[in-house]
Order: sequence, then structure tokens, then C-alpha cells
Amino acid sequence: MPKHRVLISVSDKTGVVEFASALADLGYEIISTGGTAALLTEAGLAVTAVSEVTGCPEMLDGRVKTLHPAIHGGILARRDSQEHLQALTENGFGLIDMVVVNLYPFGKVTANPACSFAEAIENIDIGGPAMIRSAAKNHQFVSVVVDAADYQPLIDEMKANGSGSGEVCEATRLRLALKAFQRTSEYDAVIAKFLTRHAEIEVCGASAGASYPDQLSLQFAKVADLRYGENPHQTAAFYREISPDTAEKDKTAFSGMAAAEQLWGKELSYNNIQDADAALRMSASFAEPVAVAVKHANPCGVAMGDTSAQAFERVYEADPVSIFGGIVALNRFIDAAAAEAITKVHLDVLLAPGFSEEALRKLKTKKNMRIMVVPDLSRNFVTPLGMSPTAPGALSNLDFKRVQGGLLVQSWDHGDKPWSAWKCVTKAKAAPELMGDLAFAWQVAAHVKSNAVVLVKNGMTIGIGGGQTNRIDAARIAINAAGEKACGAVMASDGFLPFDDVVQAAVAADIGAIVQPGGSIRDELSIKAAAEAGLPMYFTGMRHFRH
Repeated sequence: MPKHRVLISVSDKTGVVEFASALADLGYEIISTGGTAALLTEAGLAVTAVSEVTGCPEMLDGRVKTLHPAIHGGILARRDSQEHLQALTENGFGLIDMVVVNLYPFGKVTANPACSFAEAIENIDIGGPAMIRSAAKNHQFVSVVVDAADYQPLIDEMKANGSGSGEVCEATRLRLALKAFQRTSEYDAVIAKFLTRHAEIEVCGASAGASYPDQLSLQFAKVADLRYGENPHQTAAFYREISPDTAEKDKTAFSGMAAAEQLWGKELSYNNIQDADAALRMSASFAEPVAVAVKHANPCGVAMGDTSAQAFERVYEADPVSIFGGIVALNRFIDAAAAEAITKVHLDVLLAPGFSEEALRKLKTKKNMRIMVVPDLSRNFVTPLGMSPTAPGALSNLDFKRVQGGLLVQSWDHGDKPWSAWKCVTKAKAAPELMGDLAFAWQVAAHVKSNAVVLVKNGMTIGIGGGQTNRIDAARIAINAAGEKACGAVMASDGFLPFDDVVQAAVAADIGAIVQPGGSIRDELSIKAAAEAGLPMYFTGMRHFRH
């Protein structure tokens, strides 16, 4: 009689033949189902069909195969309970010592836009999760394997234990059980997201406005442990989100920093990723070639250019002090000329959609600079407001903020009107050449922490005041940073101007035009001050607070 029995039923058959062969060599009897049994038999392994164990054929188009006491009794029986063992003996059931199962690829199937609802339902695995949970519950006696990455380490351990006895140690069984419950939890969450999305479309219609689920289940997979958190005494890790289209760990489905690939440099820290995300998101929001420099999650410089080299040179010029040790993202390919300019500056992280071989050769002379490639920046654009949070890919369109004991959830700030739809509230209108700078300044202001005031001249920031507790301080910081360059520049404020103080500061600095949301009950104060000074001022009708 074999010393052990293993039940193998896998959808993803990677490495399963080699694993099953090694188990057979260790004295395991193999029980299997359907396609897995056929594959193992074809490989020359002795396989006992599940139907032989249960005494019942597979039925209902394969929906019922392993849901039988002969299977679950063999998995769940406690080996230290005479009552359990006697029950198995009386019913002619044997023990099952290992369960090797992975699940129907529900996430991969439903990620296909052509997948019908009926097809999705058929790809909900029932028997697999039931066996996984049974084995994981009884991990004191049973090993459960849900990941092909565990095959070889497990064989190595079993060979080492007791001169190839096939035994699995208690710590390993517990580790495998934990992974099993994580896997079934992830699987159920993906199904729940899909069904929620389908139910909403059926009930509300595909064009329904945003509605948030009553219960929010989030799943994330760890990418890496980080060097440290915000400070060296804090630990940290980076996770990427798992949703129906990323459940199969297909990297092409990821966006933002989750899709970034590090080409060079030491490992990232928590602050590196936060700042890189801010730079990446901002650079991706521009259609024009642009470079964004970020320090402490705030842009310290943003500049357009005809080439990547010019964009970088101008973003450096925007604030040559703050950019030192900062994060820079460009939304265009980095060539040798751009790399030559970049190597003259100390940066912590550089991000772009691609690099030439010559550019990489030059950049790799900076041994401490992390080089990240994010090939598809278009995936960093968020879906316009009004999209349901449960729509396909919607998890990336939600912004989460942890508060003690809870979670705040909102849609990302997006959906600006074009500048042509702005309202000029003064008799004086901005010269046509200033309108592009106003639009640029307004777009930058949306990414600066409130209260925010941004000065722009010729497609480049020249002063940024952000994160202040009052708007006049933000304006003064921006104007002081700009110095003499403020003359003829434009100003954008992320929130309305309820008093005339910011306008008066702009007039004193000889600012050429202002854009702000408008909407204060005291709008007339700032309008009157701008009108008396002949300073053009525009209202967008939309604010961009960022806390």
C-alpha cells in the first residue's frame, strides 16, 4: 500500500507532470480528475480516477466531480481522532494527505471583452476552492499546494525529511495553508467584483453615474519589500492591485508604478515610489512633450519642450535647487542628447516610456540613480468623471486615503473643461499667446498640494507655492521664487480667491493674467481688483484641491 495519497486537479498544468512524478517516486498514490488525469496518464504515471474513489461518475457537465464524502472525508479527517478514522473505515474511504489544486482562470477569462456572462459563470470554480479550504483547514495533517512555485521546494523538503519519507513539516503545512486561504480570498473577491459590475449594468444601465459598493473588497499582491518607509526606522512594502484583469499577474494589465520596470539603480524606498507616482501621473496628463520634477510629492518644476533634452533642460531651469535629489518623469522617449543633459544633475529616480541604448549607457554612469521604464503612459490617464467605480478597470480610477479606523474613497480628480470654455470675468482679456500658459498653469496647479498657486511663463513653471494654510502665503512663495521672471507670467490658483489680496500681489509682480475656479460669495472683491488693474482673470468653474 502507498504511504500517502495526493489528489491533483489543476487548471494551470505548468510543472505538474514533473511534480507528480517526484511524488510517485516518494510513494504517493495519485488521484486525479479530467484533463489532469489524462495528462499524467499520458506521461506514464499510474493514476486513480476520482470516480473510482467516489464510486460516482463525473456529472452535470463536470460541475460535480470531487464534491463527495470520499474526497472531503479523506481530506478533513483528523488523524488523531479514532472516531474520524473509524468513520472512514466503516464507509470504505481512505485518507488524502496532499491536495494540489489551482483554480479555473476566472480573471483571465473575464478580462476578455468578448466573454459572455454565461461563460463567466461557467468559469467559477466550486470543487477546487472547496478542496483547497478543506485541506487548508486540516493543515495539521494535510498539505495543500496552490502555486506551482512551491512544487520543487516541497519535493526538496520531502526528500530531505527522514531520508525521503515524503513527510512535510508542520511549519511548511501552515505556510501553504495561509497561501491557500489568501488564494481563495483573492479568487472570491475577483468574482464579486465581476458580478457587482454586471449587476450594476443590468439594473442601472451602462451610462449610470458613479455609485460605490456597500462592501469594498480590495486585493493586493506584494511586489517588493522596500529599503525603508518615510523614515529609515520605518519598514515598508509595495503592493500592486489585483482586479479581474490583473488576477493572472499579466503585467500588461497594470498601470502606473505597478507597471514600471527598474532598469538600473539600487532598490526603491517608500518615498521614491510616492514621488515617482506623482511625477508619472502628472507627466502622463500632458499630451505635449513635458518633463516633471517632483520633491516630497509636490512638483518643483514642470516644463514643455520640443525634445526630451529641451524639456529636461527647462525643468532644471525652473528650479535648479529643488530638483537636486528629486524625481523626474518625462512623457517622451529618452535619447542620447536628453541623457547627456540628465547626467549633469543628481536625481534619485528617472522615469520615461523608453530609452535608447546610447542613453542607457550614459545614464548608467550615475550609479545611485534608479532608472524606470513605463512603456504605456496612456494607462496612467484616469477615466473621466461619471464612470462607475465598479466598471471594468475602475479600481485604478479610485483614489484611496487611509484614516484611523477607516478608508476614504473617491474618484480621481479629472474632467477639466477646455480653456475655450472658461469665463473671462474682466473686460481685459489675455493675449492669445498667454492662453496656452494659463491652461498649462491650471493643469499643473491640479497636481500641487493645496493651497496652491502656480506661475508659468513660456510653457515652464517659474514659481510654485503649495501646501500652505492660506492662499496669500502660497502666492508670495510662488512670486518670490519667480523673482523678476514673474513680470508677464500667468498665475493659476487651485481654489477660488475670496479676497483681493492675491490679486493685489499679482498686480505688484506685474503678472499678465490669472486663472482660478471662481465660486466664492466674495468673487466680486477679486474681480474688482483685477478689473481696476486691467489684469485679465478667468474662471474655470472647477476647483482642484489636493490634500
